[in-house]
Amino acid sequence: MPFRFSRLEIPEVILVQPQALEDQRGFLLETYKRSEFAAAGIPDVFVQDNYSHSSRGVLRGLHYQKPPKAQGKLVTVFRGTIFDVAVDIRRGSPTYRRWVGVTLSSGDRRMLYIPAGFAHGFCAISDEADVIYKVTEEYAPELDRGILWNDPELGIAWPLHRPIISPRDAQLAPLERADNSFVYGGSRA
Repeated sequence: MPFRFSRLEIPEVILVQPQALEDQRGFLLETYKRSEFAAAGIPDVFVQDNYSHSSRGVLRGLHYQKPPKAQGKLVTVFRGTIFDVAVDIRRGSPTYRRWVGVTLSSGDRRMLYIPAGFAHGFCAISDEADVIYKVTEEYAPELDRGILWNDPELGIAWPLHRPIISPRDAQLAPLERADNSFVYGGSRA
């Protein structure tokens, strides 16, 4: 069951469309196949899966994990609909401070690959949303960081006017003042 891979406006962020086998009983699809992902330019090995449940209006992010445990992510929605965002935080990158956002849903079954060096966030735009995302490094709380979801320098066009935010996320700094050591080209600051 092949996948379709589409590079977005920031080419390192890739939209993945799995192909389903459907009949009157339902469907079967592969959500990940290492050989096909590697052939499409995603050689990462995923080592941990995370599950998130959110109600309508919940916004989570913008989060990232610092090196040496920086995380690439593969985001999948198993129930509901989210608006998913990746922000390039690699200093020196031609797309530094730019963001891409896509709507992902259980209905369209699309996934989003976000490499290390990007902050990630999403908001639930359905009554409930269940999101599972694979990551390339295990969670390391001492390296967990984030950026303010409504940083005016980023100008993310969230589809919510008054999202439900955690106290931690509400206190995050804008990108300009964030604890960020990512540098374009794979080296660290």
